[in-house]
Amino acid sequence: MDRIAATLARLGVRHVFGVSGANIEDLYDALRGTDGATCGVVAKHEFSAATMADGSARVTGRFGVVSTTSGGAAMNLVPGLAEAYASRVPMLALVGQPPTAQEGRGAFQETSGLAGSFDAMAVFDPVSRFCARVEDPARIDAVLTAAISAAHQDPKGPAVLLLPKDVQQALVDDSPSRVLTVAAPASPAPTPALDQAAALLREARQVLVIAGAGVASSGGRRELDRLVGRLGAWVATTPDARDAFDNRHPAFAGVAGVMGHDAVGELLQRADLCLLAGTRLPALARNGLEEALAGMPVICVDPEPPHIPGLALTGSPQATLRALSLRLGAHRRLCPPHPGPVLLSGGTSSGETLRAYADALHVISAVLAPDVHVFVDAGNAAAAAIHALSPAPRGRFVVALGMGGMGYTFGAGIGAALATGRRTYVLAGDGAFYAHGTEVHTALEAAAPVTFVIFNNNAHAMCVTREDLFQGGASGVNAFRPSDIAAGVSAMFPGLRATRASTAPQLRAALLAGQAGGGPALVAMDFDPAELPPFRPFLAAGQAPVNNQEGDHDDRAVHVG
Repeated sequence: MDRIAATLARLGVRHVFGVSGANIEDLYDALRGTDGATCGVVAKHEFSAATMADGSARVTGRFGVVSTTSGGAAMNLVPGLAEAYASRVPMLALVGQPPTAQEGRGAFQETSGLAGSFDAMAVFDPVSRFCARVEDPARIDAVLTAAISAAHQDPKGPAVLLLPKDVQQALVDDSPSRVLTVAAPASPAPTPALDQAAALLREARQVLVIAGAGVASSGGRRELDRLVGRLGAWVATTPDARDAFDNRHPAFAGVAGVMGHDAVGELLQRADLCLLAGTRLPALARNGLEEALAGMPVICVDPEPPHIPGLALTGSPQATLRALSLRLGAHRRLCPPHPGPVLLSGGTSSGETLRAYADALHVISAVLAPDVHVFVDAGNAAAAAIHALSPAPRGRFVVALGMGGMGYTFGAGIGAALATGRRTYVLAGDGAFYAHGTEVHTALEAAAPVTFVIFNNNAHAMCVTREDLFQGGASGVNAFRPSDIAAGVSAMFPGLRATRASTAPQLRAALLAGQAGGGPALVAMDFDPAELPPFRPFLAAGQAPVNNQEGDHDDRAVHVG
């Protein structure tokens, strides 16, 4: 384990997130030998440890590292690794195992798959790009190289190493580690496909670009801006990628799909080609757009083919967008006027009282520093934030729609804050808080600069809404007794700045105080569980949309890029 710890430190890994235990404790001992270059961060739950590594990777572009002991602890990693697999996040999971001499002989937490025991390899293989049980200590450099390389190759994702206790403690030669920093080359799509796509783009009179999370994760935002300028295109983003394109840019049309803006569908009707950049356009992003997409050429810039028919440019989004711009030359087109994103529902109220999600999101948008990261959890909070929040122009906006697991953000926000040292916002509902909100303790212990913003409606409100709209009325099973989350957290953690805000000035003051201080802060707000979030199936079943302008947009034709 000393060799693994030294290798991680040499590769620039600053944190290993995990939960210790007998079959992984040697790693934590070894990390102490790196003189602070790499430190262990102990989470409250293995799922959150995995999301800490995930969040760290998303904001830095480097691979995150998670560790856990054997048995049930190892199994708790699975949903976190599944999210990273679905969202193409490079990670390395170091999973302790019982000693090899006990394999197949009824060892405690036996997962070798021998003698009728549980098989950890069979569980981790489907949620990883690489999975190996390390039996020979002398091969650790070779296996680490293979794992890290696999995590970085498109499509990116987790790599898992199963490490028996005796292998961890084995002596190996003290020669310098031969593990290389392995980064996938940013290769564009093949030349014939690029030439075909460039010809289609030249012929198109008007293009709508739908940008996904792959643009930001590949470092391709600048390349997208340049291509948009040459095309005079309108730009929408997928629900999990509002940070892929500047939301204040005149070309920005809003969010596509089930939590999106009407303008996107309207502009798609006016366009004669759709360019997907960094997205395969999954169901949540294409809701309401299928009919229009079926009648036009579609080009997809992504490491994997699209979920709809189209010309697939399977390569790095950053490199492929750059190659397309070069083929189109320096000519710049005018971007035709358009109405811009318009809120579907829940417009801000005229008073100071926080009455709707949009009230709070308006305040949050106004106080975000330009470089803060925002992590948004599942449920009504996600639907509202995707629709109404204006993300920071130089920070990441992350919604984990790969698996959509509740509570993802608490670990991910901590991992992002520790990786960058920058203030990170976590926006989550009370249901997500009850799932994994005790990671607030981890943030306190690590002095992570995270502001936790809790939208409390005392319910799994999206489930309540589904019952009411689609199942003949709410049953009450998804409703909770009222709670005061800020007071409860304050009592548990006296050192935490925790505030209950019921007005816009209170919320603004609490957020600014959190940004001014170091370490974590928490703000909780109360909302009505009956409020319909900006989610198209709910609005169609429950009420007619109410249009409220989200922002000011110049209706004149403008140069873009």
